[in-house]
Amino acid sequence: MYQPASDPTKPPATGFPVSYSTSTTFTTNDTSSSYTPPAPPQPKPIIEWSTGLCDCFSDSGNCCLTWWCPCITFGRIAEIVDRGSSSCGTSGALYTLICCVTCCSCLYSCFYRSKMRRQHGLKGNGCTDCLIHCCCEPCALCQEYRELENRGFDMTIGWHGNVEQRSRGVAMTALTAPPAEQDMNS
Repeated sequence: MYQPASDPTKPPATGFPVSYSTSTTFTTNDTSSSYTPPAPPQPKPIIEWSTGLCDCFSDSGNCCLTWWCPCITFGRIAEIVDRGSSSCGTSGALYTLICCVTCCSCLYSCFYRSKMRRQHGLKGNGCTDCLIHCCCEPCALCQEYRELENRGFDMTIGWHGNVEQRSRGVAMTALTAPPAEQDMNS
């Protein structure tokens, strides 16, 4: 196979990009074109929980359910906090399994309290989350359940049910809303 003679001043072709240094530099004295990066987003303000830890008895139905079957309450909370990526049944079953094997399901549920706090900007920290769940698991679950209800979630229909209900509400509002602007001549 014939190959033409190569120029000895050029490097051989290897398929890799080669950079050549040049002595040309460009400068500008125009200060009006300086770039200022946008300001970082402001963090969410930390707010108080909508109900207290010991307000369990204000909602006796949820209090009794949590006392006798905390796995159901936890499963409902986990489904909403996970935004539907885990189901109520799966989370509740895992909670029960951890409880049966280790007798410390509070170690699992405290992580969901932390996740919920971060999502909604609620007051607290990881240490208090673990202490609250270890010392008073039923009260902690009831408080989280009430918080999500107070934020507009129907805990009995799960994440997907809430999304469907809200999207149906938006669609109904759009269908029944009067036109924004009407022609004056008609």
